[in-house]
Amino acid sequence: MEFQKTWKTLPVKLRKTIALVIGSTSIVLGALLIVLPGPFTIPFVVFGLMILSLEFVWAESLLVKVKHHAKKTVPRKLRKKEKL
Repeated sequence: MEFQKTWKTLPVKLRKTIALVIGSTSIVLGALLIVLPGPFTIPFVVFGLMILSLEFVWAESLLVKVKHHAKKTVPRKLRKKEKL
């Protein structure tokens, strides 16, 4: 709650700039990890969307869609069934 109160006291342009820089950097890092060897691609993208959704409505609607699709994904279904 403290963070939200402090965040809302900042000027709107500064808040949008901070959210845009941190959120887009996180999404770009997640996209780079798809190509480069490294784990944890999806958490960077989701974190970036969470930061962007603090100030941008389009990011919030995209985050809702991502959460909805993530709920449908069951890790057991992603693994191939082993043949005996």
